[in-house]
Amino acid sequence: MLRAVLLDYGLTLVSFTFPREELLCVLDQARAWLGPGAPDAEALMRGVLEPLEADLDTIGEDEIDYLAFYERAWRRAGLEVPRETLVRILDLEQRCWDREVRVAPGALEALAALRARGLRTAVASNAPFPPAGMHRQIGLTGIAARVDAVVFSSEVGRRKPAPELYQAALDRLDVPAGEALYVGDRVVEDYEGPRRLGMRAVLCTGLARRPVPDGVPAIADLADLPAYVEALQ
Repeated sequence: MLRAVLLDYGLTLVSFTFPREELLCVLDQARAWLGPGAPDAEALMRGVLEPLEADLDTIGEDEIDYLAFYERAWRRAGLEVPRETLVRILDLEQRCWDREVRVAPGALEALAALRARGLRTAVASNAPFPPAGMHRQIGLTGIAARVDAVVFSSEVGRRKPAPELYQAALDRLDVPAGEALYVGDRVVEDYEGPRRLGMRAVLCTGLARRPVPDGVPAIADLADLPAYVEALQ
């Protein structure tokens, strides 16, 4: 019996475009807080934010302390910035991303259809960023109001494909792994990881950046999810 559906966030429920121009405006504003001789916004983009984005792809299963990670990025660029200033800059940055996020076509409708079938739903996703900002963002998308739980890796301390993140969401739903389906866009994190815990899994190719290997179940977009789930029940 299928009682719950858990979903990944980025590139499954939502997509992003790097908000370069907005971030440059934030960095230009931040220069006044960095003291005399602060690099210009373009230099800060090249020296801090762009390398930081690349470093995010190197994180393993243990979640990072994002503020410490962020602090190291500024220090690597030769800038010793007080932590309270970094918090202020980071919040402005995250609000740029809030404005850039786009909900996947059919996502809200699919979530509503799953609930209408009596299924429990949750977002369980890797996200190293401060949890308060992530919960603000997912609230703005309308997704939070359509699921029963939202769990990010920054709250659990472990990242997919480690089992702790999936399990935290299952615990919030009070549903065993064998009665849940996981939906995402990446083979290791969203198919192999959930299956090792005993969940079923399917990949959604609508926003995915990597092809789905032969033999891995997939749907074209989230509009197809309710019918896929109905076939499993």
